[in-house]
Amino acid sequence: MRAILSKASLGSLELLARSNVLLGFDFDGTLAPIAGAPGSARMRKETRRLLAEVARLYPCVVVSGRAQLDVATRLEGIRLRAIIGNHGIEPWGATDRLRRSVRRWLAVLERTLAPQRGVLVEDKVFSLAIHYRRSRERSEAHAAILRALSSLEGIRVLDGKCVVNVLPEGAPDKGMALERERVRLDCDTALYVGDDVTDEDVFAREHHGRLLAIRVGPKRGSRAGYYLRGQAEIDELLRVLARQRRSSSGREAELG
Repeated sequence: MRAILSKASLGSLELLARSNVLLGFDFDGTLAPIAGAPGSARMRKETRRLLAEVARLYPCVVVSGRAQLDVATRLEGIRLRAIIGNHGIEPWGATDRLRRSVRRWLAVLERTLAPQRGVLVEDKVFSLAIHYRRSRERSEAHAAILRALSSLEGIRVLDGKCVVNVLPEGAPDKGMALERERVRLDCDTALYVGDDVTDEDVFAREHHGRLLAIRVGPKRGSRAGYYLRGQAEIDELLRVLARQRRSSSGREAELG
């Protein structure tokens, strides 16, 4: 992995700024710092301002693990081309069949995990997120969550940062969602920034030649080719992207 904001990597961003590129971002841990409770995640004011500017210069989408309506309220007023929720399921894969399956899993997990203090089962309608950040015994809570999930069928389990994501097996993922938007918006390439295991579905597509993948925080084994050192660097990345696109447009105007 290479630092995307290093001098050696800035040329890649300059080439993207000149191209017909789609920008994609995760929300939690990427556009917004990880929060202690799911409902308290917010972008910093400067990040919001920069994202709004970048969204005026490039086609931009957000692909979040949150429910689509939830993340849309946190991005209100920013001119995005699409907001995709539930790890790529919403809107296209949001079927009644998936909704019924998730409701069954929710009933089982709420009953089974009720004795686990500090564990919260978040219902996102088309997927679940089991949070254990507030547990005093995180290892024990994590083990209890995995035991509870072992009784369920038709699920895909993805471990995150003090959260276990429960998705319907075979449902659309973030990688599929970003590619669908790239094609729909007639973009040649894409840049995507994410921070968690669910974003690896996007990072895996970097080797197809149409994606520049950036992970928030370097991690051995990640399929992203580039990284930001931490979530706070998202502001500098947005500044660079805006500056590169404005410079590129200015050069084209001079040549024209």
